[in-house]
Amino acid sequence: MSVSRPNVSNDLIWQITRNQNAYLVRRNTGGGSQFSRDPLNLVNKHSFKYSGFANNKAVGVQSDENGNVVLITKKPNNTQQPAQSLVTVSYGPKTSTRKIYKGVASKTAQHGYRADVREEAVSRVSALRRAGLPKKETPASKPRGAKARQAEEKSE
Repeated sequence: MSVSRPNVSNDLIWQITRNQNAYLVRRNTGGGSQFSRDPLNLVNKHSFKYSGFANNKAVGVQSDENGNVVLITKKPNNTQQPAQSLVTVSYGPKTSTRKIYKGVASKTAQHGYRADVREEAVSRVSALRRAGLPKKETPASKPRGAKARQAEEKSE
């Protein structure tokens, strides 16, 4: 028995759920900005283009506690079974950044999946990799000129 796709369009799902859903975050500051906590939303922007729950084809990039970059894609054919519709690919912390970029770009562009969000997916990977790097310690600046002379006089 094959499971058929529901007769509900993505646009209708978005129109029904755009004002109230579990992922919506509203802020009064900044002109009443609206954000999204959807794991399949690449830019955390509350819009139909980036919405993971309203689109049959969605892409998400996250990092886990081990420093891995996880690419999550949604199968367009399994809309009736949401738990089995997600495909995850994990890239370890030692994997080269170029290899991850290539994997993400090819996954989003294969067979016309979601080429419109390829750039956002790669930039999200870049941001996650930068966030995972250890912080560089800046050396204390040495006083120069008059401040150096004052510090020298105080130490004597």
